Amino acid sequence: MVTKTEETELNQLENQVENGGGGVWEYLCLVRKLKVRRSEFVLKHGLSILNDPGKRSSLGPDEWTLYEQVAIAAMDCQSLGAAQNCIKVLQKKFPESKRVGKLEALLLEAKGMWEEAEKAYSILLEDNPLDQVIHKRKVAMAKAQGKPSLAIEHLNKYLEVFMADHDAWRELAEIYVSLQMYKQAAFCYEELILSQPTLPLYHLAYAEVLYTIGGHENLIAARKYYASTIDLTGGKSTRALFGICLCGSAIAQLSKGRNKEDKDMAAPELQSLAATALEKEYKQKAPAKLNLLSSALRSLKL
Repeated sequence: MVTKTEETELNQLENQVENGGGGVWEYLCLVRKLKVRRSEFVLKHGLSILNDPGKRSSLGPDEWTLYEQVAIAAMDCQSLGAAQNCIKVLQKKFPESKRVGKLEALLLEAKGMWEEAEKAYSILLEDNPLDQVIHKRKVAMAKAQGKPSLAIEHLNKYLEVFMADHDAWRELAEIYVSLQMYKQAAFCYEELILSQPTLPLYHLAYAEVLYTIGGHENLIAARKYYASTIDLTGGKSTRALFGICLCGSAIAQLSKGRNKEDKDMAAPELQSLAATALEKEYKQKAPAKLNLLSSALRSLKL
C-alpha cells in the first residue's frame, strides 16, 4: 500500500522528469520500490537511458534490472517489439535464468499465444511448484480467454497450498459471483472473515451474497453482517445502511402469516435507525436526492 506521502513524492518526481528537470533514474527506482505501475512513463524514460550507451554503462549491475523493468512496462503498453528487444538482451546475459524465463512466458501471453505461454509456465512450475506468481498468471490467462471455470480450477489448486492468500480467496469469490454460484462465493467470504474479521469489506460482500441467495435464515444473517459492517465503519457505510432496510423489508414479506413468536421482533427498530441514518447522510451530502431516497424508503414500507 502506497502512503499519501509516497504518492506525493512520486508525482512530484514524475512532473520534474516530464518537464526535463532530471531525476529519471531516481524516478524509475522509486516506481520499482513502491511497486506501482506507471508503465507509459517507465517505458519512455527507461528507453531513454537504455538507448544511450553512456547512461546505460553508468548503471553498473542495475542495467539488467532496468531492462527487466522496461520489458514489463513495454508489455503493459503493448509495445511488444520493445519488450522483445529487452528480453533478448537479458537472454543473452542470463541464458539459464528462470527469472528471464518468466519474462519470455509473459511475452507469449501478451501476444495471445496462450498454448505456448501455458507450456512455458508449466515448465517453470516443474522447477519450482511453489512459485505463486506463475500460478496467478495461469489464473489471469484463463480469465483473459473467457474461461472462468478453468480460472476456478487453478485458484482451487492454488488455495490448497496457499490457504492464507486473501487476494486469491477474494478473486475466487468474485468469479463465483459472476457465475451466480452464490453458495460457493459465500464459503470464500466466510474464509476471509475468519482470517480478517475486522475488515468491513468482507462483511459487506458476505451480506450481499446472503441477501442474494435469499430465504428467511439467510436474510437474517445478511442483516447481521450489514450491521457488523456499519459497526466496523463507524456508521459510514451507506451501502450497508441500505442493506439493513432491504433485508428488513424482505424479512417482513416472508414473515407474513407466521406465528407471533416466529416473527422478527428486532426488525422495526433496526430498520428505523438505518432509515434515519440514511436520511441524515443524504441531507448532508446529497440534499437534491433526499426526495428520491424518501420515496425509495416508502416503497419498502419503512
